[in-house]
Amino acid sequence: MTRNPQLIRFADRAFQPRFEYGSEAQIAEVSGTHLDTPLGTGFVRFKDADIPWTVRYDEILLVLEGEVAIQTSTKTLKAGPNDCIWLPKDTPLRYRSDAALVFYAIHPANWAEDIK
Repeated sequence: MTRNPQLIRFADRAFQPRFEYGSEAQIAEVSGTHLDTPLGTGFVRFKDADIPWTVRYDEILLVLEGEVAIQTSTKTLKAGPNDCIWLPKDTPLRYRSDAALVFYAIHPANWAEDIK
């Protein structure tokens, strides 16, 4: 696959339910393995979310709208518009939000291939 710069418009993204938490988090992917890059990026819409997860990748979240709280075993990180949260690989947490639009970046994008 030839890698070329691309314009990817937000309006062209389709939000899809994510795993068993589809009513709480919907994802619109921007980059990842489909573009032959190890950098996974996209948008997530949270609504009435309380999602337990362990991140299997390094992740950064940029809150665009609303507020997101990330609860770890030691603290709760709250972020509003224009705030970022960095999450290192293997962090157990809960994503919590009444309503938010977030841009995320993860590395590596193909993290699920390593899960057995």
